Amino acid sequence: MDAIILGFQEVMHWQVILALLLGATAGILVGAIPGMEPAGAMAIALPFSLTMEPLPGIILLLGCYGGAWYGGAIPAILIKVPGTPVHVLTTYDGYPLGRKGQPMRALSIAYSSSFIGGILSILALIFLAPVMARFAANFGPPEFAMVMLLASISVILAHHQNIAGAILTFAIGVFLGTVGFEAPHNTLRYTFDQTWLMGGIPMVPMVIGLFAMSQAFVLLETKSAPKVPKDLSSTGRFIGLFEVFRYRATVIRSSLIGLVMGLLPGVGEFGAQFLSYSLARRFSKKPEEFGKGSPEGLVASGVSINACTSTVLVPLLALGIPADPLMAMLLAVFMIHHIIPGPQLFVEHADFISGLYISLFMLNIFVMILLLVFTKYVVKLSSITPRVIGAAIMILGFIGTYTQNFRLTDALFTLVFAIIGRFMLKNGVPAFPMVVGLVLGPMLELRLKQSMSLSQGDATIFLTRPLAATFLAFAIIAVGIFTWQHLKHAKPKSQTAGPS
Repeated sequence: MDAIILGFQEVMHWQVILALLLGATAGILVGAIPGMEPAGAMAIALPFSLTMEPLPGIILLLGCYGGAWYGGAIPAILIKVPGTPVHVLTTYDGYPLGRKGQPMRALSIAYSSSFIGGILSILALIFLAPVMARFAANFGPPEFAMVMLLASISVILAHHQNIAGAILTFAIGVFLGTVGFEAPHNTLRYTFDQTWLMGGIPMVPMVIGLFAMSQAFVLLETKSAPKVPKDLSSTGRFIGLFEVFRYRATVIRSSLIGLVMGLLPGVGEFGAQFLSYSLARRFSKKPEEFGKGSPEGLVASGVSINACTSTVLVPLLALGIPADPLMAMLLAVFMIHHIIPGPQLFVEHADFISGLYISLFMLNIFVMILLLVFTKYVVKLSSITPRVIGAAIMILGFIGTYTQNFRLTDALFTLVFAIIGRFMLKNGVPAFPMVVGLVLGPMLELRLKQSMSLSQGDATIFLTRPLAATFLAFAIIAVGIFTWQHLKHAKPKSQTAGPS
């Protein structure tokens, strides 16, 4: 109870309230602009969040993250262009429903579905994070090393459409993570006597370049803005709010899928959405309406997307392991303030954790209120010329990068990663594994060294300790299943392409 009271005291600070409003607003606006992504918005906000206190800084980033999943439904429903990539399935039923003369009904269904998913996700976080932290309290270096190995493999396998590209970018990220001082011996690696490389490859310029500036290049190449409805009325905005509860089975099933998928590194919203939508159509009483304006299809995609948003925090808070680049940005805020995520976080910073939980509830409420009141104004953002948005992102990106440390080399790093990111976008090469590799690589290396030191060079320590062996087995099984499925699908192709 004391921790809860202290949590409310943390949240009532003006910086936290301001961060909630700014984060929620920024997230909605980013989601409403086709071509932008939460990763890009978080990357732009990251340098500014590092100058704030821990809770406001993290809430600012989480506002950009969570608000975008709400706002992304707006262009998906009104102009059939997903505001964020995960809103592809929202267009399937949201746009046809809007075309039937019920755009505000479709939007209110999307909003309430997202709200339910978001609230359930926070409740799952409150329950699961302490449980996992207590479990992780028994971990030593070998267990942490194998968990990180499993997380790395999961991130790579999540990009199964381009597994070679994922392996390559992850490996590049791991290599870049070796630049600078090596822990624990503090020897220099790959610095080539350049003082500006001694601190390693900075994460902030990398994420701004790969996720924000690369998208800015795409927007600068886009000539015309999509046409948006001009006669959107606020009437009917409350019609669909309670319609979600007609599909209780779909809500429960989609939320459970989203909660579980959020815990898996690299899977998240994409996997949850497609699985939820498929199952909703299979068990629906009116499956023929899916893709033609089915409210149930809209509910399935909305609930599952937002059910992931808080459970993805569980591995970060309980184990100190970021499941994706977005969580890696949050880890940077933790580390800059000397708050180490992991089992001890819940003991040493109980007031902070309570404040975080309360802030997440408030964030969802703020986003919901802002959307219900200002949707007809937010819609107009979709008609802004993409080149203007691209130019604004470029300016903000360079300002944010340079003002963090006032180093020209950081701005140059941003430009280099922006060019690399644009190339990767154009060729379908995933950028997420590179950031995960940069963050997880040094952590994994340190844990491996500690494990080998503990066992005096005996690598069987990973097999003789039950938990470490279990995580290693999971990693091997995951690779084995993927390889078997890949060979299984490749075999028919080779047979059909045989001699005629």
